[in-house]
Amino acid sequence: MGLTAEQLQGSLDVIAARDADMARALAAVGYPEPRIRERGYATMLRTIVGQQVSAKAATAVYGRVEALLGEGCPAEALMAASEEDLRACGLSRQKQGYARSLAGLTSSGELRLDTLPMDDEEAIALLTKIKGIGRWSAEIYLLFAEGRGDIWPAGDLAVQIAVGKIKQLTERPSEKAVRSMAEEWRPHRGAAAIFAWHAYQSEVI
Repeated sequence: MGLTAEQLQGSLDVIAARDADMARALAAVGYPEPRIRERGYATMLRTIVGQQVSAKAATAVYGRVEALLGEGCPAEALMAASEEDLRACGLSRQKQGYARSLAGLTSSGELRLDTLPMDDEEAIALLTKIKGIGRWSAEIYLLFAEGRGDIWPAGDLAVQIAVGKIKQLTERPSEKAVRSMAEEWRPHRGAAAIFAWHAYQSEVI
């Protein structure tokens, strides 16, 4: 489960008390809505299906895969499915490779999404063993599905743009700069990331 509305508000209030720029932005755009996903294999599979396509298209493809494989798209059923059947559902060969990588790691027990390491970097290292899952996707999973409070996806373009707006910079800051700026927000950077996406969509700041 991701960060609740109460957790988001509490964390953002702590950040705003330390950072006048964040306080001003929070007053302007308000608190963000929670972004919560279920923990587990199905959510990670949805992440793979949703890469580089619209949310609507991803939902349609996942629905067809689930109709083919059964509820939750069990790992064993996915590994047994033919390339042709999965392609007919809308999964490219590349995404099939990623999905089979996830299914194989899950069914072998090498990846247990219900008991990921408590250390964020260790958890990211384990998740990125899945083909097609990079650091950003791993961070998003840990933030939305596990509610890890200090995840900071500094490589996210929208986060960089939003931090630049919040900090009233003339240019989008680099990933390194965004990572550095967020140090004072520890251990509440997860709430700051969700706020950044919220602020990015706002025209107020």
